[in-house]
Amino acid sequence: MMSTSQPNATRKQVVIVGGGFAGLAAAQELRRADCDVTLIDQRNFHLFQPLLYQVATGELSPANIAAPLRAILRRQRNTAVELGEVVGFDLKRHRVLLRDHELPFDYLVLATGSTQHYFGHQSWKKFAPGLKTVEDATDIRRRILSAFEVAERSHDAEQIDECLTFVIVGAGPTGCELAGALAEVAYQTLAADFRRIDPKRARILLIDPSGNPLDFYPAPLPVKAAEALQELGVKIIRGCYVTDVKENAVTLHSKADDTDTVIRTRTVLWAAGVKASPLGEALCGQAGIETGRGGRVPVTSDCSIEGFPNIFVCGDLAIFIDPDDGELPGLAPVAGQMGRHAAESMKRDLKNKPRKAFRYFDKGSLAVIGRFRAVGTIGKWKLHGFVAWAIWLLIHLMYITRFRNRVLVLIQWGWAFFTRDRSSRLITGPPTEQPAKDIPQESHSAAPDRRASPSAMSSTDPQ
Repeated sequence: MMSTSQPNATRKQVVIVGGGFAGLAAAQELRRADCDVTLIDQRNFHLFQPLLYQVATGELSPANIAAPLRAILRRQRNTAVELGEVVGFDLKRHRVLLRDHELPFDYLVLATGSTQHYFGHQSWKKFAPGLKTVEDATDIRRRILSAFEVAERSHDAEQIDECLTFVIVGAGPTGCELAGALAEVAYQTLAADFRRIDPKRARILLIDPSGNPLDFYPAPLPVKAAEALQELGVKIIRGCYVTDVKENAVTLHSKADDTDTVIRTRTVLWAAGVKASPLGEALCGQAGIETGRGGRVPVTSDCSIEGFPNIFVCGDLAIFIDPDDGELPGLAPVAGQMGRHAAESMKRDLKNKPRKAFRYFDKGSLAVIGRFRAVGTIGKWKLHGFVAWAIWLLIHLMYITRFRNRVLVLIQWGWAFFTRDRSSRLITGPPTEQPAKDIPQESHSAAPDRRASPSAMSSTDPQ
């Protein structure tokens, strides 16, 4: 039987679901408001997702980019943090339904973000992990590093080529960041760490269904991004999309000549799209409104949903149409500003003041590709190369939630910059299995150094 928490009769009850950029910003904006705030999340920490790829490639550890929610909000006397899973809503009774109890609300902020989108092929997730959580990052790190370890032990040329082939699906910011960082791992960090294989033989393939990566940026930035990736050793496969993913192969379909190509690989990383948290659909069902593209929730000019001015949806989960700029992208700055605006609207309600319409202030957008390499826009300025990279470092350092984490990240970045070493390249989780055929039965002596042999290129590698 569900237990029900009783609200304070004299103060408004605000429930925030999600401790990401939008939810945390809303909670912090309400720190001096005359209301009680409960922040609910399945995890006990706030995660700085833009740097997850650096955990996945061993430059940072998870603790560098995560901070406990209770520690962040400990000084806010009107705010409580609850670890729990929200399973639905009862809007008639003003209740948030959790797995084992329910919470009443006067105001609700839903900011549960998005998950990976496999476009109806959920079975691909097993072989092609996305990058949305700490667990995703450490799993990808394990897969990348284990691939080199399996190749080192292998005596089978075909399997070595499979292990040293890395396929990244999607050429948006996450895909480009992963590709650039992985190139640095293979061609610099690990270059001298192995005895039987040469990590520089690794092939890093970036699948781009369009003409150039990061094609949402204005010209010439997509071309600059492509050039930077190619300088790092990344091969961009244009005009193709994935039709199948298996344990040791990925199938691509070319839009140009309507042909299929099979690439043998043990490591496929998914960065091809996201879909909204399923709680968005649950909320829309209760509110009697239809979800938008990808299961996202359409919101009004003040970030509330139609017919329910006390319910706000923010961040990646929301569809907000700006009068001047159109639909806002699912970026951390957008989420943070939406969360703060939702809180500001509540504070204005409490003071009997009219609400204001939300306007996103675009401070710019930057995507890092590798050491000294980034592209982006700030206002009307188009930036690329070292300047963009330096600004990217500074901005991300500033936006990390806690001062302690900023110091740790600065130290890690400094170490990696001067030594080219990624000190967090640890293989955690279950060990990687290796087929018995890779262990020669007749001898256990070391095989000859394969670094002198030419790289065996797969005949199915698209040109």
